Formats: sequence, C-alpha cells, structure tokens
Amino acid sequence: MKARIKFRKYGVMRFIGHLDVMRFFQKAMRRAGIPIAFTGGYSPHMIMSFAQPLGVGVTSDGEYLDIELQEEIDPQDAVRRLNEVSVEGIEVVNFCRIPDDKKSSGMTIVAAAGYRAVLLESAKSADIPRAFPESWKEKMTEFLRQDSIVVLKRTKRSEAQTDIKPLIYQMRLEENGIYLFLAAGSEQNLKPDLVIKAFLDFIGEDPDSVPFHYHRIDVYARNIRKPQDAMAFVPLDQV
Repeated sequence: MKARIKFRKYGVMRFIGHLDVMRFFQKAMRRAGIPIAFTGGYSPHMIMSFAQPLGVGVTSDGEYLDIELQEEIDPQDAVRRLNEVSVEGIEVVNFCRIPDDKKSSGMTIVAAAGYRAVLLESAKSADIPRAFPESWKEKMTEFLRQDSIVVLKRTKRSEAQTDIKPLIYQMRLEENGIYLFLAAGSEQNLKPDLVIKAFLDFIGEDPDSVPFHYHRIDVYARNIRKPQDAMAFVPLDQV
C-alpha cells in the first residue's frame, strides 16, 4: 500500500536542501517506527519520492512525500509519531492513503503550485517585510495585460527565450504579499522568482536590489472530478 505525507518546512530549515530533507525523512521513518517498504537487491533503500522538491531558502506549508508501506498504519498515529521525532522547522500535517498505481504518484500528478512573495526590508532577513509601493498594483495589471512575457529560462542543460505568460494562472497584489498561482510539474514548471524578476524588469526596478522571500502555500493536481474545467485544482492530499 502507498501513503502520502504532507509537511511544512519553515524557519532555519528553509536553508536545508532537498537531499538533506530526504535523509532527514529516512532517519525519521526509522525513529518513528513507520513500516516503510524497501527495494530489493544488494543495496535496499526506502521507497519514497517527493512530489515537487523545494528550492533552498523557500518556506512552505504544503510539501508532499509519497511512501510505500509494508503494512497498514493509523494515519493520526503516523503523524504523531513522525512529529515526535522531528525537528523545529519540519512539521508533518497529514498522512493519507493513495492508490497503488504509478499514475497517482505525486511526481506524476503535480500541475500547479501556489506561492506568496513577500517584499523585505533587507535581504539579510526573511522576517521583516515592508509594504509594497502603491503604484505596483496598477503596474501589475499592465504587466499581465501584455500579449506575452518573454524571459530567459535556464535549466541545467540549456537556456532559451520562453513566454511564461501561459504558465501564470493567477498573480495579484495582496496585503501580505504577491499571490502567485503557477504551472508546476515535470511538463511545465515556473518558479516564482522568475515571475517576480520579469515584473521588476517590466517596471524598471533592479531585481538584485529588491529583496523578496518566497513561501509555497501548497502544491496542486488537476481536479479529475471537474475535467471540463482546465483551471480546477485540488491540493495533493485531497486528490
């Protein structure tokens, strides 16, 4: 059987990279006595996969880890046991059963992610926000009215001019930050810092002199109960 774990990543743990988070959960599974399954062969390892690994420096309320279990376990008991062996900065918030087929894995079904970008007083601290200039709301409307938003998008292997406008599902200025709802996943993926950089370039601000902190609100899959609505999404623990 398979299960999906939802967890938060905050505080100093935002500086921990994906591989270290994976190692942390491997140790946590052992300490919590979670009956996780292992691969076969000469070098068995825990069967686990992360839906959409988070970048260093980004906090989140919606991270997902899929695991395979050897036997049934009570979800509430699993959450309690994992949090008892956890550290400050990582909190498990949900543990749910998922279908066993590969097409239901978190890595496969991710389609979007929600973020909040907070303007900071200083790049040295993510805890001291400052208010947005009043002119930004009108400029953001103009930014989104463009026929295209072309940026230089880099990957590990290449770089290319890409129109990111179709990948920006929502962008709006709120009291506590800029809300972004963006395409995510293996087929189409857009990082929030790339959108903010494009916006700052558009309004004539130097991106390197305007510090932001990025917080991921949740990760989403398409809502299969509403196939006619291309913009219908649900969090991965509600699929």
